[in-house]
Amino acid sequence: MAGITPTCSVVIPTYNRMALLRRTLDALTRQDIGTDAFEVLVVDDGSSDDTAAVVAQFHDRLNVRYFFQPDEGFRVAAARNVGIAHARSDIVVFLDSGVLAHSGCLRAHLRRHAVEQPAAVIGYVYCFNFRNEDAGDMTETLDFDDVDGTIARLRREGRWLDVREGFYTRIEDRLRDLPAPWLMYWTCNVSARTGQVRAVGGFDEKFRTWGSEDIDLAYRLHQDGAVFLIDRDAGAIHYPHPKLGLDKAMATRNWRYIADKYDTPITRLLADGPATDFFAINDIIRERGLPSCAEYRAARAGASTTSGTTA
Repeated sequence: MAGITPTCSVVIPTYNRMALLRRTLDALTRQDIGTDAFEVLVVDDGSSDDTAAVVAQFHDRLNVRYFFQPDEGFRVAAARNVGIAHARSDIVVFLDSGVLAHSGCLRAHLRRHAVEQPAAVIGYVYCFNFRNEDAGDMTETLDFDDVDGTIARLRREGRWLDVREGFYTRIEDRLRDLPAPWLMYWTCNVSARTGQVRAVGGFDEKFRTWGSEDIDLAYRLHQDGAVFLIDRDAGAIHYPHPKLGLDKAMATRNWRYIADKYDTPITRLLADGPATDFFAINDIIRERGLPSCAEYRAARAGASTTSGTTA
């Protein structure tokens, strides 16, 4: 509603996924904080389908705004930045089209931010996988029109859990204790302080192919002091669909870009390309006794100053 500052801003980039977007928006109409409590910003990366018409269908049910940018290739980073620029609340929640939020999802994100400041909250995503495996079985056996009931069933049966579940279990959900918690910050369902996201520069728009623009932002949030948290109550379902643009070679180039961009012993671990295992990197950091990125930068700056003094 005009004149009322929303409690959170939900940013959803999309491209030619009108059917998936409809499901995402429909799930948001059922949020238990009430639809007047949040705003939705859909940013269209140049769709040629009826995405705009789908968004228009929700104007009477959601506080939703639609933004369009021309199709100039893969520009999801730029699309999210449009949402960030127009967000009116202190908390920004990033969802992907095709992610169906539990009715308590936004409440859980907000609760974490009320307790921990600044926080980078990672929601839990059921049916999330890398290559749409088990999509047929999921579609046949799950009721995607009943998000809460389906999540309750999956939790009870321990089935189609978040692909990060094994890692989460091993670390007992204590992301804050890891040297590189930012590796798990995948923007299908995460949140952060809007002001902090803006302060660290938002998403790097040099990412023009699939992969890792989210962990690049997360790295900078971590360096800026954000505490990374997992919240299983901030749950959602990833509706089974092919992941357009997913390409290991492209992802590898992006990982190497991050390695070179920050050039620390920790970020250089991403330069291994196809051998990179996000779930093992924190163990490698500890096994090798690598300094934190802040420590490394401080030591390098000190060495530079000393060298300049003695020259």
